[in-house]
Amino acid sequence: MNAAETTPPVLLEPEADDAWRGVAAEDNEDISSSVGLKLQARSRRLLRRLIRPQRVPALLAAGVVVLSEAAFLLGPLVVAYGIDTAVPALLAGDAGPLVFATLGYLASGIANAAGKAVFVRLSARVAQSVLLDLRSQVFTHSQTLSLSFHQKYTSGKVISRMTSDLDALADLAAEGLEGLISGLLSVGAISVTLLVLDLDLGLIALAAFVPIFVATRWFQRRSRKIYRRTRSAIASVIVQFTETMNGLRAVLSFRREDRNKAIFGKFNDENATANGDGLVALAVYTPLVRLFGNLSLVATMVIGAVQVIDGTLEIGVLAAFLLYVRRMYDPLDELAMFYNTYQAAAAALEKISGLLEEVPGVPEPTDPVPVGDGGPIAGHIRFEGVSFCYHPDVPVLPTLDLDIPAGQTVAVVGATGAGKSTLAKLLARFYDPTAGRVLLDGTDVTVVATRELRQGVVMVTQESFLFSGSVADNIALGRPSATRREIEAAADAIGASTFIRALPEGFDTDVRKRGGRLSAGQRQLVGFARAFLADPAVLILDEATASLDIPAERAVQHALHTVLTGRTAVIIAHRLSTVAIADRVLVMDRGRIVEDGSPDTLIGGNGAYAALHEAWRESLL
Repeated sequence: MNAAETTPPVLLEPEADDAWRGVAAEDNEDISSSVGLKLQARSRRLLRRLIRPQRVPALLAAGVVVLSEAAFLLGPLVVAYGIDTAVPALLAGDAGPLVFATLGYLASGIANAAGKAVFVRLSARVAQSVLLDLRSQVFTHSQTLSLSFHQKYTSGKVISRMTSDLDALADLAAEGLEGLISGLLSVGAISVTLLVLDLDLGLIALAAFVPIFVATRWFQRRSRKIYRRTRSAIASVIVQFTETMNGLRAVLSFRREDRNKAIFGKFNDENATANGDGLVALAVYTPLVRLFGNLSLVATMVIGAVQVIDGTLEIGVLAAFLLYVRRMYDPLDELAMFYNTYQAAAAALEKISGLLEEVPGVPEPTDPVPVGDGGPIAGHIRFEGVSFCYHPDVPVLPTLDLDIPAGQTVAVVGATGAGKSTLAKLLARFYDPTAGRVLLDGTDVTVVATRELRQGVVMVTQESFLFSGSVADNIALGRPSATRREIEAAADAIGASTFIRALPEGFDTDVRKRGGRLSAGQRQLVGFARAFLADPAVLILDEATASLDIPAERAVQHALHTVLTGRTAVIIAHRLSTVAIADRVLVMDRGRIVEDGSPDTLIGGNGAYAALHEAWRESLL
């Protein structure tokens, strides 16, 4: 196999796999302003798309919070009325205005509380629906992306998008949407009210917004860089943890614990430093907002008191002013904390939107064409002028022309890096050719619907991946509608039923994570039974017997005569015992077919396959 075809090794220090297409910019805290604006625009597009289905309850929630804030803002006006009108009336023997003021203040408080309760329920419902939709989109879209994406954008980073980044958005929804909206409405409505009550005193009260605006702009720029850094840092932590746990056997076997601990510690320290920088920025910003708000309150109180003494301002109006100023600047503390959470969520949304905007390298055809004439797939394979590069200007297959008639079993052999597995992956359409066409029954596989292609072409790899669940569920993976009798018949045909029935619960035994309850050979036999039950027209075996011991391999060799009957088979093999059942052998070297013939004919010659066969026989002695 080509070096580029092998599974990416685990336990390596994360390299520049971020520097790939659109995700590169996101992981750089010092991105240019133009790139930053593009990231923000992309995030806004995603947010609009997510909120659009929830626009009715969202608008209803917005209307409720407006009414709630209106009730809240009536309070100081009622106080002013009580001081300037109700108290003098009470001294004159009329208690009616005071009763009216008291009931009015009580009603405004009840209306405000009720409005907040309704808003919290509505906004929580909208937020959870949006998060549910977003989580589903991330999962679904990640499955559609090609192998080339997942080999560069590691599984740990996808996990980070699904966990820490979505958690940041959940924190935003939980920690103060109501506070944000009510705070912004309070600031706007109170500002207008203050200017209407007394223009000069209102301008003095609002003067603090100038330095607060400057401080907010500084915090915005600073925190945006920091939180972009924190999202990348926590992703690196998750990547390292995931790779270490997935490769735990190698860690223990090669005493890698200390090295992994050092790498993990480095990323963990970077994450802690980034979060610490965010807290420092918040510790500067929040006191500044509070300081300017308090200075404004003091200035309003002193100047307003002078005006009261001069008789140019009523004391009730001053009381209302002070209440309004307090109500306007007090929420700014909460807004500062919310803004901190918002910046973290904005950075997370940039990451998630970047993942969702990645285009599959092997796209679903817009106008799919049925294979052949639309009937059952026969399995005739043809490669026409196919070339392929994993990296630009580094061809793995320079130019390949190949014709495999339907029903023929073809073995592909050659040294490591010859391009055997690349040929198989192009046929299964895990990749598309750089040039040329791969045809199935005369139809280019790039225009065949993915579902139809996956039903017609099945690949069994060296490591058959098993999902948590029963053995029966794993065998039925390619054909979920199969009956229990059909599942057991597939296991019988492949020679796997003996060990399966010996398991504690037989076919109902849970194989556990990644099939850890079974041996490598047993997992492979389950994979063969799965492929047999799927009944594809074309079966690709990519080093599929490499994990089997000699008895298991013999059992599979016997079963393969049954499995391969009536279908086209492409067998990628190093162990030449597997090649014996083939009708035809292709020998590949540096992406080219250098020999093509029946096993007996090639063994009888003096070419590359004869040499390989002789070396294999000597290895058995």
